[in-house]
Amino acid sequence: MLLHPARVTTRGDLTAGRASGLRRAAASLVLMAAVFAVALSLPGTGRAADGKSRLFSAEQQKEIGRLVREYLLANPEVLVEVSAELEKRRKVEEEAARGQVLSEQKDRIFRSPHDFTLGDENGKITVVEFFDYNCGWCKRALTEINKFTEKDPNVRVVMKEFPIFGENSQFAAKAALAAKKQGKYWEFHQALMQQRQVTRENTLDIAKSVGIDVEALKREMENPLYDRVIAENTEIAQSLGMQGTPGFIVDSRVNYGYLPANELHEIVADIRKEGCKIC
Repeated sequence: MLLHPARVTTRGDLTAGRASGLRRAAASLVLMAAVFAVALSLPGTGRAADGKSRLFSAEQQKEIGRLVREYLLANPEVLVEVSAELEKRRKVEEEAARGQVLSEQKDRIFRSPHDFTLGDENGKITVVEFFDYNCGWCKRALTEINKFTEKDPNVRVVMKEFPIFGENSQFAAKAALAAKKQGKYWEFHQALMQQRQVTRENTLDIAKSVGIDVEALKREMENPLYDRVIAENTEIAQSLGMQGTPGFIVDSRVNYGYLPANELHEIVADIRKEGCKIC
């Protein structure tokens, strides 16, 4: 399984300690601004070799650099505070970007006619899972999805093929999508997930074991539609920042990594209480 970042959460209020740190950082920036103002007041702005005016001469730039360096060496905590603030802003920006993708692509994410769904087809809340048949954590997630749907049958669950572990995974994903034609997707999906390693060879053996007409399946897999479906799923996953599997979307919440059934129940309960933003 690839590296999974922490779950996406909404922006919380600053703690008292962080607020105090930001005030110190602001004071530091004021001091640095004063340094620049003093430097700006020095006589002459200088000209570069190309004859164009420069705000500071080479000597002034050197002096400013020395003053800034001395200040940062004396107050290194400023760098930590600035880094923390930048990280916080980055997370807010990424969350906003994800929200935009979810809003603009909600039909492709939640209502694509090519994805298999289980649970309540008319459920007001939809859980979307991106997975790969050769992902160990996805295999564990299958058990949790079954537990989840058994306890809460009113939720709609969408399975999105997201094969990231090479050609064997690609082949299995196309076979699973093609198996829908014979009404055997879910049986095939669960059987594939029981295998420690899925390959081109055992994919077809597994298909036969669950009652799929293998020759008809191979012909159906030639339909270019399935390559397009996988490409679309990949595009959506990447635009949401998914770097591995499994990945889950519940309403406007994106989770990178494995989710046990109890956590899925908690997320759905929160959304029912707060109301759907996208669903």
